[in-house]
Amino acid sequence: MCRIAGLVTNRLKNAELMHAVNVMCNTLQHGGPDDAGFYCNDDAGIAFGHRRLSIIDLSEKGHQPMADVSRKAWITFNGEIYNYPELKAELQKLGAAFTSGTDTEVIIQAYLYWGTAAFGRLRGMFAFALHDTTTGAVYLVRDTTGIKPLYYCTSDDQLAFASEIRAFKAAGIATAGDTRWPIWLLAFGHIPEPFTTLKDVLSLPKGYFLCRDKTGKHTLTSYTPAPAAGYITDAKTACAGIRHHLATAINRQLIADAPIGVFLSGGIDSSLLALLANQQRRQLKTISIFFDEKKYDERQYQNVVASKITGQNFTHLVKQQDFEEHLPQILNAMDMPTTDGINSWFISKYARQDGLKTVLSGVGADELFGGYPSFNRIGYLGYLRTLPPFLFSAFGLLNGSKFKRLAYLKDNNSIADYLFLRGLFTPADIAKLIDTTEADIKNALFADIKDASPSNYNKLQAAWLETNLYMQNQLLRDTDIMSMSHGLEVRVPFLDEDFQQYVSQIDPSVRFDQHQPKKILIDTFKDILPGNIWNRPKMGFTFPLQQWMKTNQAISNPAMYNGKAAKQLINKFNNGQLHWSRAFALYQVQGHV
Repeated sequence: MCRIAGLVTNRLKNAELMHAVNVMCNTLQHGGPDDAGFYCNDDAGIAFGHRRLSIIDLSEKGHQPMADVSRKAWITFNGEIYNYPELKAELQKLGAAFTSGTDTEVIIQAYLYWGTAAFGRLRGMFAFALHDTTTGAVYLVRDTTGIKPLYYCTSDDQLAFASEIRAFKAAGIATAGDTRWPIWLLAFGHIPEPFTTLKDVLSLPKGYFLCRDKTGKHTLTSYTPAPAAGYITDAKTACAGIRHHLATAINRQLIADAPIGVFLSGGIDSSLLALLANQQRRQLKTISIFFDEKKYDERQYQNVVASKITGQNFTHLVKQQDFEEHLPQILNAMDMPTTDGINSWFISKYARQDGLKTVLSGVGADELFGGYPSFNRIGYLGYLRTLPPFLFSAFGLLNGSKFKRLAYLKDNNSIADYLFLRGLFTPADIAKLIDTTEADIKNALFADIKDASPSNYNKLQAAWLETNLYMQNQLLRDTDIMSMSHGLEVRVPFLDEDFQQYVSQIDPSVRFDQHQPKKILIDTFKDILPGNIWNRPKMGFTFPLQQWMKTNQAISNPAMYNGKAAKQLINKFNNGQLHWSRAFALYQVQGHV
Protein backbone atom coordinates (compact mmCIF):
# COMPACT_ATOMS: atom_id res chain seq x y z
CA MET A 1 0.00 0.00 0.00
CA CYS A 2 1.54 3.22 -1.12
CA ARG A 3 1.15 6.44 -3.02
CA ILE A 4 2.26 6.80 -6.63
CA ALA A 5 2.83 9.62 -9.12
CA GLY A 6 4.38 10.09 -12.53
CA LEU A 7 4.75 12.14 -15.67
CA VAL A 8 5.16 11.23 -19.34
CA THR A 9 6.13 14.11 -21.60
CA ASN A 10 8.56 15.10 -24.32
CA ARG A 11 8.47 18.77 -23.37
CA LEU A 12 10.61 18.69 -20.22
CA LYS A 13 14.29 18.01 -19.74
CA ASN A 14 15.32 15.20 -17.44
CA ALA A 15 16.04 17.47 -14.47
CA GLU A 16 12.69 19.25 -14.84
CA LEU A 17 10.85 15.96 -15.21
CA MET A 18 12.41 14.51 -12.08
CA HIS A 19 11.80 17.70 -10.12
CA ALA A 20 8.08 17.67 -10.96
CA VAL A 21 7.65 14.03 -9.93
CA ASN A 22 9.71 14.58 -6.79
CA VAL A 23 7.39 17.44 -5.80
CA MET A 24 4.37 15.21 -6.42
CA CYS A 25 5.79 12.42 -4.27
CA ASN A 26 6.78 14.73 -1.44
CA THR A 27 3.18 15.92 -1.36
CA LEU A 28 2.07 12.28 -0.94
CA GLN A 29 4.57 11.34 1.78
CA HIS A 30 1.86 10.83 4.42
CA GLY A 31 0.54 7.85 2.46
CA GLY A 32 3.96 6.24 2.04
CA PRO A 33 6.17 7.16 4.98
CA ASP A 34 8.54 4.17 4.86
CA ASP A 35 10.48 4.73 1.63
CA ALA A 36 10.70 6.76 -1.58
CA GLY A 37 11.92 5.83 -5.07
CA PHE A 38 12.09 7.11 -8.63
CA TYR A 39 12.47 5.74 -12.15
CA CYS A 40 13.38 7.97 -15.07
CA ASN A 41 13.74 7.06 -18.74
CA ASP A 42 15.36 10.05 -20.44
CA ASP A 43 14.79 8.88 -24.01
CA ALA A 44 11.08 8.18 -23.50
CA GLY A 45 10.42 11.21 -21.29
CA ILE A 46 9.03 9.05 -18.49
CA ALA A 47 9.38 9.49 -14.73
CA PHE A 48 7.66 7.33 -12.10
CA GLY A 49 7.64 8.14 -8.39
CA HIS A 50 6.72 6.04 -5.38
CA ARG A 51 6.08 6.52 -1.67
CA ARG A 52 6.05 3.21 0.18
CA LEU A 53 4.01 1.90 3.08
CA SER A 54 5.65 -1.49 3.72
CA ILE A 55 3.11 -4.31 4.18
CA ILE A 56 4.44 -7.34 2.23
CA ASP A 57 8.17 -8.15 2.09
CA LEU A 58 9.39 -5.37 4.35
CA SER A 59 12.95 -5.69 3.06
CA GLU A 60 14.74 -3.45 0.56
CA LYS A 61 13.69 -5.90 -2.14
CA GLY A 62 10.25 -4.30 -2.00
CA HIS A 63 11.64 -0.92 -3.07
CA GLN A 64 9.78 0.76 -5.93
CA PRO A 65 9.60 1.63 -8.75
CA MET A 66 10.53 -1.95 -9.58
CA ALA A 67 11.63 -3.75 -12.75
CA ASP A 68 12.20 -7.33 -13.82
CA VAL A 69 15.78 -8.58 -14.13
CA SER A 70 15.90 -7.76 -17.85
CA ARG A 71 14.26 -4.37 -17.26
CA LYS A 72 11.63 -5.01 -19.88
CA ALA A 73 8.98 -3.47 -17.64
CA TRP A 74 8.96 -0.93 -14.79
CA ILE A 75 6.13 -0.46 -12.32
CA THR A 76 5.02 1.88 -9.55
CA PHE A 77 2.25 0.18 -7.62
CA ASN A 78 -0.26 1.10 -4.92
CA GLY A 79 -2.32 -1.65 -3.32
CA GLU A 80 -2.32 -5.35 -2.57
CA ILE A 81 -2.66 -8.41 -4.81
CA TYR A 82 -4.18 -11.07 -2.57
CA ASN A 83 -3.82 -14.00 -4.97
CA TYR A 84 -0.17 -13.28 -5.75
CA PRO A 85 1.10 -16.58 -4.22
CA GLU A 86 -1.06 -18.62 -6.65
CA LEU A 87 -0.12 -16.45 -9.62
CA LYS A 88 3.54 -16.63 -8.67
CA ALA A 89 3.47 -20.43 -8.55
CA GLU A 90 1.82 -20.54 -11.98
CA LEU A 91 4.34 -18.12 -13.45
CA GLN A 92 7.28 -20.04 -12.02
CA LYS A 93 6.07 -23.14 -13.85
CA LEU A 94 6.17 -21.06 -17.04
CA GLY A 95 9.79 -20.11 -16.34
CA ALA A 96 9.45 -16.73 -14.60
CA ALA A 97 12.27 -15.88 -12.17
CA PHE A 98 11.64 -13.87 -9.00
CA THR A 99 14.09 -12.00 -6.78
CA SER A 100 11.71 -10.91 -4.00
CA GLY A 101 8.66 -12.02 -2.05
CA THR A 102 6.56 -9.07 -3.20
CA ASP A 103 3.24 -9.01 -4.99
CA THR A 104 4.63 -6.13 -7.06
CA GLU A 105 7.06 -8.41 -8.87
CA VAL A 106 4.21 -10.82 -9.61
CA ILE A 107 2.36 -8.07 -11.50
CA ILE A 108 5.43 -7.40 -13.64
CA GLN A 109 5.94 -11.06 -14.54
CA ALA A 110 2.22 -11.57 -15.13
CA TYR A 111 2.26 -8.72 -17.63
CA LEU A 112 5.41 -10.02 -19.36
CA TYR A 113 3.87 -13.48 -19.80
CA TRP A 114 0.18 -12.64 -20.37
CA GLY A 115 0.14 -9.02 -21.54
CA THR A 116 -2.87 -6.89 -20.65
CA ALA A 117 -4.87 -10.11 -20.03
CA ALA A 118 -2.94 -10.28 -16.75
CA PHE A 119 -4.90 -7.34 -15.34
CA GLY A 120 -8.12 -9.38 -15.18
CA ARG A 121 -6.38 -12.17 -13.27
CA LEU A 122 -5.39 -9.96 -10.36
CA ARG A 123 -7.45 -10.25 -7.17
CA GLY A 124 -7.04 -7.32 -4.85
CA MET A 125 -7.15 -3.56 -4.59
CA PHE A 126 -4.69 -1.78 -6.82
CA ALA A 127 -3.71 1.18 -8.93
CA PHE A 128 -0.44 1.10 -10.83
CA ALA A 129 1.52 2.53 -13.73
CA LEU A 130 3.62 0.22 -15.89
CA HIS A 131 6.16 1.10 -18.59
CA ASP A 132 6.82 -1.52 -21.24
CA THR A 133 10.33 -0.60 -22.40
CA THR A 134 10.04 -2.88 -25.43
CA THR A 135 6.95 -1.30 -26.97
CA GLY A 136 7.28 2.11 -25.31
CA ALA A 137 3.71 1.90 -23.97
CA VAL A 138 2.73 3.25 -20.56
CA TYR A 139 -0.28 1.72 -18.79
CA LEU A 140 -2.39 3.07 -15.93
CA VAL A 141 -4.50 0.34 -14.33
CA ARG A 142 -7.18 0.43 -11.62
CA ASP A 143 -8.90 -2.45 -9.82
CA THR A 144 -12.38 -3.57 -10.86
CA THR A 145 -14.10 -2.24 -7.74
CA GLY A 146 -12.29 1.09 -7.65
CA ILE A 147 -10.97 0.61 -4.12
CA LYS A 148 -7.70 2.37 -4.84
CA PRO A 149 -7.73 5.82 -6.45
CA LEU A 150 -5.84 6.85 -9.57
CA TYR A 151 -6.17 10.29 -11.15
CA TYR A 152 -4.73 11.39 -14.48
CA CYS A 153 -4.31 14.44 -16.67
CA THR A 154 -3.67 14.33 -20.41
CA SER A 155 -3.52 18.03 -21.21
CA ASP A 156 -0.75 19.65 -23.29
CA ASP A 157 0.32 16.39 -24.96
CA GLN A 158 1.49 14.81 -21.74
CA LEU A 159 0.25 12.22 -19.27
CA ALA A 160 0.45 12.86 -15.55
CA PHE A 161 -0.94 10.61 -12.82
CA ALA A 162 -1.13 10.52 -9.04
CA SER A 163 -2.95 8.95 -6.10
CA GLU A 164 -4.26 12.30 -4.88
CA ILE A 165 -5.40 15.56 -6.47
CA ARG A 166 -3.06 17.66 -4.34
CA ALA A 167 -0.03 16.25 -6.20
CA PHE A 168 -1.09 17.86 -9.52
CA LYS A 169 -1.55 21.22 -7.84
CA ALA A 170 1.74 21.08 -5.96
CA ALA A 171 3.70 20.38 -9.14
CA GLY A 172 1.82 23.01 -11.16
CA ILE A 173 0.61 20.39 -13.63
CA ALA A 174 -3.07 21.24 -13.22
CA THR A 175 -4.18 24.19 -11.13
CA ALA A 176 -7.40 25.49 -12.70
CA GLY A 177 -10.46 24.51 -10.69
CA ASP A 178 -13.53 22.85 -12.18
CA THR A 179 -16.23 25.41 -11.43
CA ARG A 180 -18.87 22.67 -11.23
CA TRP A 181 -17.55 21.08 -8.04
CA PRO A 182 -19.71 23.19 -5.66
CA ILE A 183 -22.80 21.98 -7.53
CA TRP A 184 -21.78 18.35 -7.15
CA LEU A 185 -20.89 18.72 -3.48
CA LEU A 186 -24.20 20.41 -2.63
CA ALA A 187 -26.15 17.76 -4.53
CA PHE A 188 -24.24 14.55 -3.76
CA GLY A 189 -22.18 15.40 -0.68
CA HIS A 190 -19.10 14.37 -2.69
CA ILE A 191 -17.44 14.86 -6.10
CA PRO A 192 -18.70 12.07 -8.40
CA GLU A 193 -16.26 10.15 -10.58
CA PRO A 194 -14.73 10.69 -13.03
CA PHE A 195 -14.69 14.37 -12.07
CA THR A 196 -12.47 16.13 -9.55
CA THR A 197 -12.12 19.67 -8.26
CA LEU A 198 -9.51 20.30 -10.98
CA LYS A 199 -10.58 21.10 -14.53
CA ASP A 200 -8.16 18.83 -16.38
CA VAL A 201 -7.85 15.96 -13.88
CA LEU A 202 -10.07 12.87 -14.05
CA SER A 203 -10.38 9.64 -12.13
CA LEU A 204 -9.45 6.49 -14.07
CA PRO A 205 -12.64 4.37 -14.21
CA LYS A 206 -12.64 1.21 -12.13
CA GLY A 207 -11.84 -1.93 -14.08
CA TYR A 208 -10.14 0.06 -16.86
CA PHE A 209 -6.62 0.55 -18.09
CA LEU A 210 -5.33 3.58 -19.94
CA CYS A 211 -2.65 2.96 -22.55
CA ARG A 212 -0.40 5.70 -23.90
CA ASP A 213 1.55 4.34 -26.84
CA LYS A 214 4.93 5.61 -28.00
CA THR A 215 3.26 8.08 -30.39
CA GLY A 216 1.45 9.76 -27.48
CA LYS A 217 -2.01 8.38 -28.33
CA HIS A 218 -4.23 7.52 -25.34
CA THR A 219 -6.89 4.79 -25.22
CA LEU A 220 -9.16 3.63 -22.39
CA THR A 221 -10.05 -0.08 -22.28
CA SER A 222 -12.26 -2.02 -19.88
CA TYR A 223 -10.93 -5.32 -18.59
CA THR A 224 -13.85 -6.02 -16.19
CA PRO A 225 -15.08 -9.61 -16.72
CA ALA A 226 -18.61 -10.23 -17.94
CA PRO A 227 -21.18 -11.00 -15.21
CA ALA A 228 -21.67 -14.67 -14.44
CA ALA A 229 -24.66 -16.28 -16.13
CA GLY A 230 -27.49 -17.96 -14.24
CA TYR A 231 -28.95 -17.56 -10.77
CA ILE A 232 -28.64 -19.56 -7.55
CA THR A 233 -32.22 -20.10 -6.35
CA ASP A 234 -31.66 -22.39 -3.35
CA ALA A 235 -31.10 -20.53 -0.05
CA LYS A 236 -28.98 -23.29 1.52
CA THR A 237 -26.70 -23.38 -1.50
CA ALA A 238 -26.41 -19.60 -1.44
CA CYS A 239 -25.52 -19.57 2.28
CA ALA A 240 -22.89 -22.27 1.82
CA GLY A 241 -21.31 -20.30 -1.02
CA ILE A 242 -21.35 -17.06 0.94
CA ARG A 243 -19.67 -18.78 3.88
CA HIS A 244 -16.96 -20.32 1.70
CA HIS A 245 -16.17 -17.26 -0.39
CA LEU A 246 -16.16 -14.79 2.50
CA ALA A 247 -13.86 -17.04 4.53
CA THR A 248 -11.57 -17.29 1.49
CA ALA A 249 -11.60 -13.51 1.02
CA ILE A 250 -10.72 -12.89 4.67
CA ASN A 251 -7.96 -15.49 4.58
CA ARG A 252 -6.49 -13.80 1.51
CA GLN A 253 -6.65 -10.38 3.05
CA LEU A 254 -4.97 -11.40 6.30
CA ILE A 255 -1.72 -11.87 4.35
CA ALA A 256 0.72 -9.28 5.71
CA ASP A 257 4.24 -8.98 7.08
CA ALA A 258 3.14 -5.99 9.16
CA PRO A 259 0.67 -5.76 12.10
CA ILE A 260 -2.97 -6.24 11.03
CA GLY A 261 -6.31 -5.72 12.78
CA VAL A 262 -10.04 -5.08 12.31
CA PHE A 263 -12.22 -1.99 12.69
CA LEU A 264 -14.90 -3.07 15.20
CA SER A 265 -17.90 -0.73 15.33
CA GLY A 266 -20.34 -3.20 16.88
CA GLY A 267 -22.49 -3.57 13.77
CA ILE A 268 -23.14 -6.75 11.81
CA ASP A 269 -20.43 -6.33 9.18
CA SER A 270 -17.44 -5.42 11.33
CA SER A 271 -18.46 -7.94 14.01
CA LEU A 272 -18.65 -10.72 11.44
CA LEU A 273 -15.25 -9.85 9.99
CA ALA A 274 -13.68 -9.79 13.44
CA LEU A 275 -15.16 -13.16 14.42
CA LEU A 276 -14.18 -14.84 11.14
CA ALA A 277 -10.69 -13.30 11.10
CA ASN A 278 -10.20 -14.49 14.68
CA GLN A 279 -10.74 -18.07 13.49
CA GLN A 280 -7.82 -17.72 11.09
CA ARG A 281 -5.42 -15.48 12.99
CA ARG A 282 -5.12 -15.60 16.76
CA GLN A 283 -4.24 -12.53 18.82
CA LEU A 284 -6.08 -10.36 16.33
CA LYS A 285 -6.24 -6.70 17.31
CA THR A 286 -9.51 -4.77 17.02
CA ILE A 287 -10.01 -1.00 17.13
CA SER A 288 -13.20 0.60 18.46
CA ILE A 289 -14.45 4.13 19.09
CA PHE A 290 -17.01 5.24 21.68
CA PHE A 291 -18.63 8.49 22.79
CA ASP A 292 -19.96 10.16 25.90
CA GLU A 293 -23.20 10.74 23.99
CA LYS A 294 -25.21 7.59 24.84
CA LYS A 295 -27.26 7.73 21.63
CA TYR A 296 -24.11 6.98 19.62
CA ASP A 297 -22.28 4.77 22.09
CA GLU A 298 -22.03 1.14 20.90
CA ARG A 299 -19.68 -0.17 23.56
CA GLN A 300 -22.12 -2.83 24.74
CA TYR A 301 -22.14 -4.38 21.26
CA GLN A 302 -18.41 -3.96 20.73
CA ASN A 303 -17.75 -5.69 24.05
CA VAL A 304 -19.96 -8.65 23.13
CA VAL A 305 -17.79 -9.37 20.09
CA ALA A 306 -14.48 -8.44 21.74
CA SER A 307 -15.18 -10.99 24.50
CA LYS A 308 -15.28 -13.75 21.88
CA ILE A 309 -11.92 -12.78 20.34
CA THR A 310 -8.56 -13.91 21.71
CA GLY A 311 -6.71 -10.74 20.74
CA GLN A 312 -6.64 -7.23 22.19
CA ASN A 313 -9.43 -4.68 21.70
CA PHE A 314 -8.24 -1.08 21.67
CA THR A 315 -10.99 1.39 22.59
CA HIS A 316 -10.86 5.17 22.21
CA LEU A 317 -13.17 7.85 23.54
CA VAL A 318 -13.77 10.64 21.02
CA LYS A 319 -15.08 13.90 22.46
CA GLN A 320 -16.29 17.12 20.96
CA GLN A 321 -13.02 18.79 21.91
CA ASP A 322 -11.21 16.20 19.76
CA PHE A 323 -13.40 17.17 16.83
CA GLU A 324 -12.72 20.87 17.42
CA GLU A 325 -8.98 20.33 17.76
CA HIS A 326 -8.55 18.12 14.70
CA LEU A 327 -11.08 19.65 12.27
CA PRO A 328 -8.39 21.63 10.37
CA GLN A 329 -6.34 18.43 9.91
CA ILE A 330 -9.43 16.52 8.79
CA LEU A 331 -10.30 19.16 6.20
CA ASN A 332 -6.74 19.13 4.88
CA ALA A 333 -6.68 15.33 4.68
CA MET A 334 -9.82 15.27 2.48
CA ASP A 335 -7.91 16.26 -0.69
CA MET A 336 -11.32 17.02 -2.25
CA PRO A 337 -14.38 18.32 -0.36
CA THR A 338 -16.73 15.68 1.05
CA THR A 339 -19.36 15.33 3.75
CA ASP A 340 -17.98 11.94 4.79
CA GLY A 341 -14.75 10.61 6.26
CA ILE A 342 -14.58 12.25 9.69
CA ASN A 343 -15.24 8.89 11.34
CA SER A 344 -12.62 7.18 9.14
CA TRP A 345 -10.05 9.87 10.00
CA PHE A 346 -10.39 9.30 13.73
CA ILE A 347 -10.43 5.50 13.75
CA SER A 348 -7.47 5.41 11.32
CA LYS A 349 -5.56 7.76 13.58
CA TYR A 350 -6.10 5.47 16.55
CA ALA A 351 -5.33 2.29 14.62
CA ARG A 352 -1.94 3.69 13.56
CA GLN A 353 -1.37 4.95 17.09
CA ASP A 354 -2.01 1.40 18.36
CA GLY A 355 0.74 0.02 16.12
CA LEU A 356 -1.28 -1.24 13.17
CA LYS A 357 -0.42 -0.73 9.51
CA THR A 358 -3.34 -2.70 8.06
CA VAL A 359 -6.99 -3.17 9.06
CA LEU A 360 -10.05 -4.95 7.70
CA SER A 361 -13.25 -2.93 7.18
CA GLY A 362 -16.87 -3.97 6.59
CA VAL A 363 -17.44 -1.59 3.65
CA GLY A 364 -19.49 -3.24 0.90
CA ALA A 365 -21.85 -5.55 2.80
CA ASP A 366 -24.76 -3.09 2.86
CA GLU A 367 -24.53 -2.60 -0.89
CA LEU A 368 -24.39 -6.35 -1.59
CA PHE A 369 -27.14 -7.49 0.75
CA GLY A 370 -29.64 -4.64 0.99
CA GLY A 371 -28.56 -2.93 4.18
CA TYR A 372 -29.83 0.57 3.34
CA PRO A 373 -33.38 2.02 3.44
CA SER A 374 -33.08 2.70 -0.29
CA PHE A 375 -33.61 -1.00 -1.00
CA ASN A 376 -37.22 -0.66 0.16
CA ARG A 377 -37.71 2.92 -1.03
CA ILE A 378 -36.80 1.95 -4.59
CA GLY A 379 -40.26 0.40 -4.98
CA TYR A 380 -41.95 3.70 -4.12
CA LEU A 381 -39.64 5.40 -6.59
CA GLY A 382 -40.83 3.02 -9.29
CA TYR A 383 -44.42 4.04 -8.59
CA LEU A 384 -43.56 7.74 -8.62
CA ARG A 385 -41.88 7.31 -12.00
CA THR A 386 -45.25 6.36 -13.49
CA LEU A 387 -46.58 9.86 -12.74
CA PRO A 388 -46.20 12.81 -15.16
CA PRO A 389 -42.89 14.65 -14.48
CA PHE A 390 -44.55 18.08 -14.35
CA LEU A 391 -46.30 17.08 -11.11
CA PHE A 392 -42.98 17.21 -9.26
CA SER A 393 -42.12 20.80 -10.16
CA ALA A 394 -44.00 22.30 -7.20
CA PHE A 395 -42.24 20.12 -4.62
CA GLY A 396 -39.05 22.16 -4.95
CA LEU A 397 -40.88 25.06 -3.32
CA LEU A 398 -41.77 23.15 -0.13
CA ASN A 399 -39.79 23.64 3.06
CA GLY A 400 -39.58 19.99 4.13
CA SER A 401 -36.38 18.57 2.65
CA LYS A 402 -37.80 15.05 2.26
CA PHE A 403 -40.57 16.37 0.04
CA LYS A 404 -38.35 18.86 -1.74
CA ARG A 405 -36.27 16.01 -3.16
CA LEU A 406 -39.31 14.95 -5.17
CA ALA A 407 -38.36 17.84 -7.46
CA TYR A 408 -35.49 15.69 -8.77
CA LEU A 409 -38.03 13.40 -10.41
CA LYS A 410 -38.75 16.05 -13.03
CA ASP A 411 -35.65 14.57 -14.74
CA ASN A 412 -35.90 10.97 -15.83
CA ASN A 413 -32.47 9.38 -15.32
CA SER A 414 -30.56 7.35 -12.76
CA ILE A 415 -28.69 10.36 -11.34
CA ALA A 416 -32.02 11.96 -10.49
CA ASP A 417 -33.13 8.66 -8.93
CA TYR A 418 -30.07 8.60 -6.73
CA LEU A 419 -30.42 12.23 -5.70
CA PHE A 420 -34.06 11.63 -4.81
CA LEU A 421 -32.86 8.86 -2.48
CA ARG A 422 -29.70 10.51 -1.10
CA GLY A 423 -29.35 14.06 -2.42
CA LEU A 424 -28.61 17.01 -0.13
CA PHE A 425 -30.07 20.05 -1.92
CA THR A 426 -32.38 20.39 -4.91
CA PRO A 427 -31.31 22.22 -8.11
CA ALA A 428 -33.44 25.24 -7.16
CA ASP A 429 -31.78 25.49 -3.74
CA ILE A 430 -28.29 25.03 -5.17
CA ALA A 431 -28.92 27.80 -7.71
CA LYS A 432 -29.74 30.19 -4.86
CA LEU A 433 -26.75 29.16 -2.78
CA ILE A 434 -24.14 29.69 -5.49
CA ASP A 435 -25.94 32.42 -7.45
CA THR A 436 -26.41 30.70 -10.78
CA THR A 437 -29.29 29.40 -12.89
CA GLU A 438 -31.18 26.19 -12.31
CA ALA A 439 -30.38 25.27 -15.93
CA ASP A 440 -26.65 25.35 -15.14
CA ILE A 441 -27.25 23.10 -12.14
CA LYS A 442 -29.16 20.57 -14.21
CA ASN A 443 -26.51 20.54 -16.92
CA ALA A 444 -23.82 19.76 -14.35
CA LEU A 445 -25.91 17.01 -12.76
CA PHE A 446 -27.75 15.38 -15.64
CA ALA A 447 -25.94 16.27 -18.86
CA ASP A 448 -22.31 16.04 -17.72
CA ILE A 449 -22.62 12.89 -15.57
CA LYS A 450 -23.12 9.63 -17.43
CA ASP A 451 -26.47 7.88 -16.90
CA ALA A 452 -25.71 4.17 -17.02
CA SER A 453 -27.81 2.36 -14.42
CA PRO A 454 -30.47 -0.31 -15.01
CA SER A 455 -34.02 0.90 -15.66
CA ASN A 456 -35.96 -1.44 -13.36
CA TYR A 457 -37.02 -0.09 -9.97
CA ASN A 458 -36.13 -3.13 -7.90
CA LYS A 459 -33.53 -4.10 -5.31
CA LEU A 460 -30.92 -4.87 -7.96
CA GLN A 461 -31.15 -1.28 -9.17
CA ALA A 462 -30.88 -0.05 -5.57
CA ALA A 463 -27.72 -2.17 -5.26
CA TRP A 464 -26.37 -0.63 -8.48
CA LEU A 465 -27.02 2.93 -7.29
CA GLU A 466 -25.55 2.34 -3.84
CA THR A 467 -22.49 0.54 -5.23
CA ASN A 468 -21.64 2.74 -8.19
CA LEU A 469 -22.54 6.14 -6.75
CA TYR A 470 -22.60 6.16 -2.94
CA MET A 471 -19.99 3.51 -2.13
CA GLN A 472 -17.74 4.27 -5.08
CA ASN A 473 -17.64 8.03 -4.82
CA GLN A 474 -17.98 8.52 -1.10
CA LEU A 475 -17.30 5.50 1.12
CA LEU A 476 -14.33 4.04 -0.76
CA ARG A 477 -12.70 7.35 -1.66
CA ASP A 478 -13.07 8.81 1.80
CA THR A 479 -11.94 5.62 3.52
CA ASP A 480 -8.82 5.54 1.38
CA ILE A 481 -7.92 9.21 1.69
CA MET A 482 -8.50 9.38 5.44
CA SER A 483 -6.69 6.15 6.28
CA MET A 484 -3.72 6.94 4.07
CA SER A 485 -3.40 10.36 5.68
CA HIS A 486 -2.23 8.35 8.70
CA GLY A 487 -0.18 5.82 6.70
CA LEU A 488 -2.76 3.07 7.27
CA GLU A 489 -4.02 0.48 4.78
CA VAL A 490 -7.71 -0.48 4.86
CA ARG A 491 -8.77 -3.78 3.29
CA VAL A 492 -12.37 -4.62 2.37
CA PRO A 493 -13.10 -8.40 2.23
CA PHE A 494 -16.75 -7.93 1.20
CA LEU A 495 -15.44 -6.41 -2.04
CA ASP A 496 -13.26 -9.39 -2.93
CA GLU A 497 -13.76 -10.00 -6.66
CA ASP A 498 -14.68 -13.68 -6.33
CA PHE A 499 -17.02 -13.02 -3.40
CA GLN A 500 -18.83 -10.28 -5.34
CA GLN A 501 -19.06 -12.50 -8.40
CA TYR A 502 -20.67 -15.26 -6.34
CA VAL A 503 -23.16 -12.95 -4.63
CA SER A 504 -24.18 -11.49 -8.00
CA GLN A 505 -25.31 -14.99 -9.03
CA ILE A 506 -27.77 -15.33 -6.12
CA ASP A 507 -31.36 -14.82 -7.23
CA PRO A 508 -32.66 -11.47 -5.90
CA SER A 509 -35.57 -13.23 -4.19
CA VAL A 510 -33.01 -15.16 -2.12
CA ARG A 511 -30.37 -12.45 -1.82
CA PHE A 512 -32.71 -9.73 -0.51
CA ASP A 513 -35.44 -9.84 2.11
CA GLN A 514 -38.35 -7.41 2.21
CA HIS A 515 -38.44 -7.14 6.00
CA GLN A 516 -34.94 -7.80 7.35
CA PRO A 517 -31.86 -6.11 5.80
CA LYS A 518 -28.96 -8.50 5.10
CA LYS A 519 -31.03 -11.50 6.20
CA ILE A 520 -29.12 -14.01 4.07
CA LEU A 521 -25.81 -12.82 5.53
CA ILE A 522 -27.22 -13.14 9.05
CA ASP A 523 -28.68 -16.60 8.34
CA THR A 524 -25.35 -17.77 6.95
CA PHE A 525 -23.47 -16.89 10.13
CA LYS A 526 -26.07 -17.21 12.90
CA ASP A 527 -23.91 -19.87 14.52
CA ILE A 528 -21.16 -17.35 15.32
CA LEU A 529 -22.89 -13.94 15.16
CA PRO A 530 -24.52 -13.04 18.53
CA GLY A 531 -28.23 -12.30 18.35
CA ASN A 532 -27.99 -8.91 20.02
CA ILE A 533 -25.62 -7.80 17.25
CA TRP A 534 -28.01 -8.45 14.36
CA ASN A 535 -31.39 -8.24 16.08
CA ARG A 536 -31.43 -4.46 16.60
CA PRO A 537 -32.00 -1.32 14.50
CA LYS A 538 -29.25 -0.41 12.05
CA MET A 539 -27.04 2.37 13.34
CA GLY A 540 -24.02 2.55 11.09
CA PHE A 541 -20.61 3.96 11.93
CA THR A 542 -21.82 7.42 12.94
CA PHE A 543 -20.58 10.26 15.14
CA PRO A 544 -22.57 12.87 17.16
CA LEU A 545 -21.86 15.41 14.41
CA GLN A 546 -25.27 17.07 14.58
CA GLN A 547 -24.44 18.27 18.07
CA TRP A 548 -20.72 18.84 17.55
CA MET A 549 -21.11 20.96 14.41
CA LYS A 550 -23.91 22.97 15.97
CA THR A 551 -21.50 23.93 18.75
CA ASN A 552 -18.64 24.67 16.33
CA GLN A 553 -18.55 28.44 15.83
CA ALA A 554 -17.06 28.30 12.34
CA ILE A 555 -19.74 25.97 10.97
CA SER A 556 -22.81 27.19 12.87
CA ASN A 557 -22.31 30.97 12.78
CA PRO A 558 -24.58 32.54 10.10
CA ALA A 559 -22.27 35.55 9.93
CA MET A 560 -19.61 33.30 8.39
CA TYR A 561 -21.78 32.72 5.31
CA ASN A 562 -22.51 34.81 2.23
CA GLY A 563 -26.01 35.39 0.93
CA LYS A 564 -29.48 35.32 2.42
CA ALA A 565 -30.19 31.71 1.39
CA ALA A 566 -27.02 30.36 3.07
CA LYS A 567 -27.65 32.29 6.30
CA GLN A 568 -31.23 31.02 6.45
CA LEU A 569 -30.08 27.42 6.06
CA ILE A 570 -27.53 27.73 8.86
CA ASN A 571 -30.23 29.21 11.10
CA LYS A 572 -32.36 26.16 10.29
CA PHE A 573 -29.41 23.94 11.18
CA ASN A 574 -29.03 25.68 14.52
CA ASN A 575 -32.74 25.13 15.18
CA GLY A 576 -32.46 21.41 14.50
CA GLN A 577 -34.24 21.61 11.13
CA LEU A 578 -31.29 20.76 8.85
CA HIS A 579 -29.03 17.70 8.83
CA TRP A 580 -25.37 18.31 9.64
CA SER A 581 -24.23 16.97 6.25
CA ARG A 582 -26.02 19.81 4.46
CA ALA A 583 -24.50 22.42 6.77
CA PHE A 584 -21.06 20.86 6.36
CA ALA A 585 -21.33 20.85 2.56
CA LEU A 586 -22.36 24.49 2.58
CA TYR A 587 -19.50 25.33 4.95
CA GLN A 588 -16.99 23.90 2.48
CA VAL A 589 -18.56 25.52 -0.59
CA GLN A 590 -18.47 28.94 1.06
CA GLY A 591 -14.68 28.87 1.02
CA HIS A 592 -13.83 27.65 4.48
CA VAL A 593 -11.62 24.80 3.25
